[in-house]
Amino acid sequence: MDSALIPEGVKRCSFKKFAIWIGVLTIPTLWGIYAALLCWGKALNQTNLNDNFPFGFWIVADLGVIALGAGAFFTGFLRYILKIEELKNIVNFAVVIGVICYASALGILGIDVGQPLRGWFIFWHANVHSMLTEVAFCITCYFMVLCIEYVPLVLENRRIDAYRFFHFLSHRFHQAMPAIAAIGVFLSFFHQGSLGGVPGVLYGRPFAYRSGFLVWPWTFFLFILSAIACGPCFTLLITWITEKITRKQLVKKSVKETLAKIAGWLLASYIVLKIIDTIYWASSTAPRVGINFKSFYANQPYGIWVLITEVGILGIIPAIILITKQGRSNSALLILASFLNCAGIFMNRWIMTVQTLAVPVMPFDKFASYHPNWQEWATTLLPVWIGAMVISLSYRYLPIFPQERELNPA
Repeated sequence: MDSALIPEGVKRCSFKKFAIWIGVLTIPTLWGIYAALLCWGKALNQTNLNDNFPFGFWIVADLGVIALGAGAFFTGFLRYILKIEELKNIVNFAVVIGVICYASALGILGIDVGQPLRGWFIFWHANVHSMLTEVAFCITCYFMVLCIEYVPLVLENRRIDAYRFFHFLSHRFHQAMPAIAAIGVFLSFFHQGSLGGVPGVLYGRPFAYRSGFLVWPWTFFLFILSAIACGPCFTLLITWITEKITRKQLVKKSVKETLAKIAGWLLASYIVLKIIDTIYWASSTAPRVGINFKSFYANQPYGIWVLITEVGILGIIPAIILITKQGRSNSALLILASFLNCAGIFMNRWIMTVQTLAVPVMPFDKFASYHPNWQEWATTLLPVWIGAMVISLSYRYLPIFPQERELNPA
């Protein structure tokens, strides 16, 4: 029965081994569910969040996975709008990863709000003056777009595709995909930017506050650029992990290098603009409100090493690897650069969220420290285990890698 559901012409492990793998993933999943129930049942006093840090590890993870999920909309943009045909061999997997990332973001927010049964308030009682309202609408709508993009993959399952109606429906979905991808690009563009705009307009937090263009602070544009530079690298990283676990080559090297090259130039552009923004902020924006640049990094663990690590080690180094042919053609360096790029996104989101709240604002304020407790770690890692299950099921039963049969002949 199970073998009849597997895509034609490819090999999969026995159902027994697959069931054991899913069982192993279930153990940490239950740990995360238990932590989530604690947060819902006993409120957010189960966490290390407090009046100084209403935004903590959850928001950092939320901003991070949304940036990682940008690989879905940007790869779709490259494939369906810019017509880079080569990327058709990885765009399906980018969609799967995007669904997981955005479902994770919504799931984390469902825990973070403390009372998920009131989650509908943001839609029914929308604060039209808040960037976060626009973010909530766009994320929800784009998640629906991703689900629509995922449906044709499900319909292409060998057993489902045998029915004429579903085969015809799948064909119609594929015909509409350019329009669906365009809608996804529009929605993602604005919510990625607005997530960056939130810290950028905090006048009372000089560490995050930026000047900008019209109503948009520079962080609005930096968040967009960093997301589309990081998303494709996360797709490459997860593809590599999948290939290692399955012991198969699933995507041609040329496809990976094409996506890596595009991501590399985007990352290089982001780093240049990030450096310019930092210099202007340190020399003009902060001094105008009476803050010395060095005071932002006077309290450990947030020393000047944070800025050097974010821009230098996690920015400049992966950008150089990805934009050079010798760098991205080396598989080990390509994966290293992808990992550093993704790590840089999370560090940037941590800095713009947690470090922003930690830095004293008034002369009488004290430096506030924060670290997530086990409930925060467990619930944040929960989407990782569920995501691994979704990828495992998708790989086993859906034809998400068009080149697999060619690269792994029976």
